[in-house]
Amino acid sequence: MEHTTGPATASTAPRLLPWQSPDGKPCYLVAGGGGGYVSRLADEMEATQLAMGADVLGLARRVLDDPRSPYTEVRYAGLRLAECLVDALRVAESRGMRLPVPDGEDRRP
Repeated sequence: MEHTTGPATASTAPRLLPWQSPDGKPCYLVAGGGGGYVSRLADEMEATQLAMGADVLGLARRVLDDPRSPYTEVRYAGLRLAECLVDALRVAESRGMRLPVPDGEDRRP
């Protein structure tokens, strides 16, 4: 993935939203200032996703720490953890894309 390093600033660079389109493609928001309704909605959804991830992790630890946990519970915990990891990685990517690029540095991998 390539990050914007040209004339676009953190406030004008597209923001990766914490949800996908109906066909599973990433959604982006292009807005100046970042204080609009969709930006606030995305902020709230990111906070909810991260809080849910913390809750799922706590519950999954109980299942995974118990060697007598049934296979179906372990599998269910793993699936929920994977979903939460996808959300957390999307939030991290979105927030990373919005960080300002220090002068003289290039973010391209």
